[in-house]
Amino acid sequence: MTSEPLPDADPSARAADLRLAGAWLARHGLSGARPTPLLADRLAVRGRARLAAATIPAVLIVASALAAVPVFDGRESHRPLPLLALTALVAGLLLAQSLLDWWVRRVDQRAGATLSRRAAHLIQPGWRAVLGLPYAVFAAATFAGAMALAGSALAVPEPTVRQLAVVLLIGLLGVTAITVLQLRHLLRRPVVAEDEESLTADVIMRVEDARDLTTPNVQWSLPMVLLFGTAPGWWSAAAVANVILGLVACVALRVRTPSSATAARRVMSVR
Repeated sequence: MTSEPLPDADPSARAADLRLAGAWLARHGLSGARPTPLLADRLAVRGRARLAAATIPAVLIVASALAAVPVFDGRESHRPLPLLALTALVAGLLLAQSLLDWWVRRVDQRAGATLSRRAAHLIQPGWRAVLGLPYAVFAAATFAGAMALAGSALAVPEPTVRQLAVVLLIGLLGVTAITVLQLRHLLRRPVVAEDEESLTADVIMRVEDARDLTTPNVQWSLPMVLLFGTAPGWWSAAAVANVILGLVACVALRVRTPSSATAARRVMSVR
């Protein structure tokens, strides 16, 4: 796994990035591979982008809670301004995620341009290889469960509950759109590799990112933030059951499915 550093790389941060890249390789069973400036740069920008992306769901949860404040206070119950503001924010968060994805893709493209050669038989893994059917089913079931909670709250005759359910629906649709956008970027991201080891590392990064996308933080927390204790008791019980069942399924997936490194090697073996 050899490469030249990117043209504008910062030498002061190179040693730290290389150490982190070496630790990453060791964690994924690639301890025999030498950490290169190319891999260090890719992992560094990936880590920064993931940190920035992690703030997007937090902003969405806080904004949804703020949009629900007039409902709790009994003010502006029929004014659409809070909902319009939340919808505009969702659009802004989608744009922010698009810019993050563009940044990572640009770094990958620049890294690919520095390679002296490209790995033979390059692959562009599809969703089954990157995400896997079990994780795809889990993500779909999580979305269905959260939407069922929102839909059942809409059916409650209490006006306050129904207004909060609309806020919940906007938030859930927003986070789903952001997740789909991230997965689309992940599948279309260029392969950057010049040998077998760097190609394996590229696939591992894709698998890790795809699996992280299925963690339903917003789908679990947003119904509890907006409606728990306000909706009827049966709804609150259903929301708690949804979280518990989802958590059990998430843990089972992490324990029972192959690691990202194993999944990547399987992809490599069927090229």
